[in-house]
Amino acid sequence: MSQDPSASPAVETAGSAAPVHPPGFAPAPLSPTPRSTVRRGARRARSDRAELYAVLDEGRVCHLGVVRDGAPVVLPTAYGRLGDTLYLHGSTGARSLRAAAAGEPVGVTVTLLDGVVHARSVFHFSMNYRSAVVHGTAREVVDPAERLAGLRAIVEQVAPGAWDHARGPTRKELAATTVLALELAEASLKVRTGPPVDDEADVRDAPGRWAGVVPLRTVAGRPEPCPLVPEGVAGPAHLR
Repeated sequence: MSQDPSASPAVETAGSAAPVHPPGFAPAPLSPTPRSTVRRGARRARSDRAELYAVLDEGRVCHLGVVRDGAPVVLPTAYGRLGDTLYLHGSTGARSLRAAAAGEPVGVTVTLLDGVVHARSVFHFSMNYRSAVVHGTAREVVDPAERLAGLRAIVEQVAPGAWDHARGPTRKELAATTVLALELAEASLKVRTGPPVDDEADVRDAPGRWAGVVPLRTVAGRPEPCPLVPEGVAGPAHLR
C-alpha cells in the first residue's frame, strides 16, 4: 500500500464521492520501469502523474489483462481510483479475478479516444488519444472499511452521486464480491494530439485533398427511468 496518505481510503476518502488529495499534495512524477517505458512513439510519453490521474478519473471502463491457465485474458471492467490505488471488483467465482488475487501479474489499460486523424495518405491516418497503462501485482482487499471505500470509488467513477442514493451492499452481496487493489507505482501515459503528419510530397502534390481531425466525445443522454418506477417519481438530484 502506498504511503501517500491520500491512498488510505478508510481515512481520507471513504466519505468522498470523488478521488481527493490532502491540501498541498504534489504527486511524484512517473518513474519508468522496463515494463512501463514507452518505446514506440516515445515523444508522446508523459511523465506528469497528475495527467495520469486526470485520464483515469475521466475514464469509465478499463481493460484488465491477466494470464490464466498459461494464456492471456483481457476483460473490460469498471474501476475506481483513490489516491495512488486503483480498485476493481467482480464475482468471487470469476477465474480471472481469482488469478489476479493469487498473485499473477496484471496489466490495466484505460484509453480515451479524442479524435480520428484523417491524413492525405492512408498510411498516416491516426487517432488522437490519451492512454494509461498500469502494471503490477494486485492484492485482494479484505479490510471491511477499505472494501467499502473501494466499491464506493468504483460506483462513483461510473455514476457520480449514485452511492448515497442507492441501497448499499448487503453482507451476502459483499461475500459474493472480490475487491482488488492495484497500486499506481508502475504506470505510463501516452498522448497524441494535433493534426496529421503527412509526407511533404503528399502535401505538395495534393493541395485539394482534405486532411484534418474529426473530434470525438462521449456525452450523457437524458436519463430513462426503469419501467417499474411509478409515474411522477422525479429523477435524483445527481442526474439533473
